[in-house]
Amino acid sequence: MKAEEITRAMAEQGMRITDQRRTLAELFAKSDGYVTPKAVYDIMGKTYGGLSFDTVYRNLRIMHEMGVLEQFVFEDGIKFRARCSETHHHHHLICLQCEKTISFVFCPMDEVEGLPEDFKAVKHKFEIYGYCKDCQK
Repeated sequence: MKAEEITRAMAEQGMRITDQRRTLAELFAKSDGYVTPKAVYDIMGKTYGGLSFDTVYRNLRIMHEMGVLEQFVFEDGIKFRARCSETHHHHHLICLQCEKTISFVFCPMDEVEGLPEDFKAVKHKFEIYGYCKDCQK
């Protein structure tokens, strides 16, 4: 996603677009991979002196809830990246070494049986972590 697309998506959902949020949008638009909240805080702190880690993390969570950022849980913690361009429901294959990410449209929820009748699933996440062809060498 481009920075303009990220800020437009935030504005369309009622988020006030501040200089800090524009900077966040630019940071994720320029990043090819995943970014930790700590890295975002370190980068943003160079420009915005009084910025707190809580403010950064809260904005990342809000942007994730709005669908602007995707959140992934790696072995070394939570990381974020700009939403991928795939528009249909999909999942990801993620390389644990280089963090290359490949989208795939198969959904395991289509195969799940035995959910309790009194439970209504409304959201799910499914990622497969492993090693891409290049990192297996």
